[in-house]
Amino acid sequence: MSLSRRQFTKEFKEAAVRRLQLGASIAEVARACEVNPNVLHRWKRELHDHGPKTFAGNGKARAEESRVAELERKVGRQALEIDFLRRCLQHVEEQRKLQALTTAAGLPVHRERNEPGDASSCAAAVCARAR
Repeated sequence: MSLSRRQFTKEFKEAAVRRLQLGASIAEVARACEVNPNVLHRWKRELHDHGPKTFAGNGKARAEESRVAELERKVGRQALEIDFLRRCLQHVEEQRKLQALTTAAGLPVHRERNEPGDASSCAAAVCARAR
């Protein structure tokens, strides 16, 4: 059984380091925050080395990754819709050409269930072609 790593917010880390700067001992802050003293040393060093950019974390990156994934799913759905509608349009155009040819030749017009432009006939035709 693996344990997942705990993640601390930027504010939590800054508050822990601030307590150290106010004179609290490493051991005291480590017990209060329930973290290893080595972690506090690292946080203190990172804050000293990088200043305000410290503890940027993955929070924003994860939000951006989540947004990108959401947009990619949306693009995929829209691509499927476009493909479906393109096939519907192709079917309707074929039906109109067939109707124009049969009317010009004086042959009786054979229609499927509905009018050529009807969405239900288009959907049925597209589904039938997909099989």
